[in-house]
Amino acid sequence: MNFLQAVLLGIVEGITEFLPVSSTGHLTIVEKLLGLSVDDNGVTAFTAIIQVGAIIAVIVYFWRDIVRLITAWFRGLANRAARDQDYRLAWFVIIGSIPIGIIGLLARHLISGPLRNLWVVAVALVVWSAVMWFAERVALKQRNEERMNLTDAIFIGVVQCFSLVPGVSRSGATISAGLFRGLDRVAATRISFFLSIPALVAAGGFEAASSASDISASVGWGATAIGTLVSLIVAYVSIAWLLRLVARHPISVFIWYRILVAVVVAILLATGVITAQ
Repeated sequence: MNFLQAVLLGIVEGITEFLPVSSTGHLTIVEKLLGLSVDDNGVTAFTAIIQVGAIIAVIVYFWRDIVRLITAWFRGLANRAARDQDYRLAWFVIIGSIPIGIIGLLARHLISGPLRNLWVVAVALVVWSAVMWFAERVALKQRNEERMNLTDAIFIGVVQCFSLVPGVSRSGATISAGLFRGLDRVAATRISFFLSIPALVAAGGFEAASSASDISASVGWGATAIGTLVSLIVAYVSIAWLLRLVARHPISVFIWYRILVAVVVAILLATGVITAQ
């Protein structure tokens, strides 16, 4: 992988990571268009590692909130009387992150192998668009972040596991789950951001440790570092934009775009312009 390709993929990751359009799906599509082998272990690892850049952007953007939650969590552990909503929210993030950690580890070979197929991406883009549409249709949007409960966290955490399928979208899955549980869009989006931190840091860290030799052989750590830095910068801007968007518009505004991408990918596959894997 050359540096120009790494920059382009970093931009794609930064723009799409927190939008409900599937960053992994988009990265898989662009990697194929660039002539990269998506079933190469190094390319798969690169795709996971550059997501860490986007997560650093989340940590920077929500730094005060994160420090507040961590402080409240430790304070609550030490003093039962000090357990407030921030303490509970910290536990919700921890508990909500467990399902995707377990499923991601158990199904890692499936995720990095058969599921890295552009037909899977195209179908998932369409199928989860229907889920997003239905979530907006039935959403009550009556509860804010302060009224979130443990059942919400578990449900959102379980639904987040669907995002392991390229094309679904992690943010699309978690925001939809929050809406199904009656959270308003801002609360659902914020908890989506918080849940992304342990999920993507764990995925990126695991790939960096387990696929170091693959990265060195087929992608290069220089390209990986550049892609990660670019994704950090672009993702930071994307976060602010998405929060403003969801405060005013439903997530279903992304549905037509998702379907368009799915149709274009299907046409490219059917005509032999690109291969599925």
